[in-house]
Amino acid sequence: MSKTDAHPTTSLSEVVHQRTRLGILTVLSECRRADFKYLKDVLELTDGNLGRHLEVLADERLISIVKGYEGRRPRTWAEITKAGDAALAEEMAAIKHLVSQFESRQVSSPMSARSRGRTSSPVRMAGA
Repeated sequence: MSKTDAHPTTSLSEVVHQRTRLGILTVLSECRRADFKYLKDVLELTDGNLGRHLEVLADERLISIVKGYEGRRPRTWAEITKAGDAALAEEMAAIKHLVSQFESRQVSSPMSARSRGRTSSPVRMAGA
């Protein structure tokens, strides 16, 4: 199977597509920069869970982490990078392609057997 014949899911990024990391990048793409508490609250995550996912994204240079103080309180901010914007755009394009392919099959497929009052036959697996 050539790259042009590959299933759209092969374009999904293992790093970006993970639910929490996709959420972080999406939130940061909307606001550009957010503090740890905001991300934790909006994505309903624990400190440890959010911290680990921020670390993964920072290691991939998709976000930058800035630690500092607001008054006397230590704070951590995350900011999406240009590479993060590009990775998120690629992920969204892959998801759009996947959804488009799915929807085109739904529109062009005949009425389902169940809606006609019949049970469907078993699905044959490729190569079976």
